Amino acid sequence: MSIQIFHNPRCSKSRETLALLKEQNLDIEIVEYLKTVPTSAELTELLTKLGFSSARQLMRVKEADYKENNLAKETDEQVLIQAMLKYPKLIERPIVVNGQKAALGRPPENVLKII
Repeated sequence: MSIQIFHNPRCSKSRETLALLKEQNLDIEIVEYLKTVPTSAELTELLTKLGFSSARQLMRVKEADYKENNLAKETDEQVLIQAMLKYPKLIERPIVVNGQKAALGRPPENVLKII
């Protein structure tokens, strides 16, 4: 089974996490989520694997799209998920998935606990 990374090559933490994974000589599947946006079901599954109780925990709350769409006041989880689908820059990165486990690469070493 390969390790999957939801990656943004323009993000330094994402690049550092990918480099760390490559150092481990793992079979890595790179998903550039800004080009290949996850589905609603995939985001919901990621939230479960990460152990998050709210979609907001996976959101970049300082992004302009978050503020411009008044998402801070939103309480409907499906609306938050739909916002991440419409504006994938809102998805926190990088996310590394290994089977039924996932971790955010912030800091990059955080992903080592699921390998």
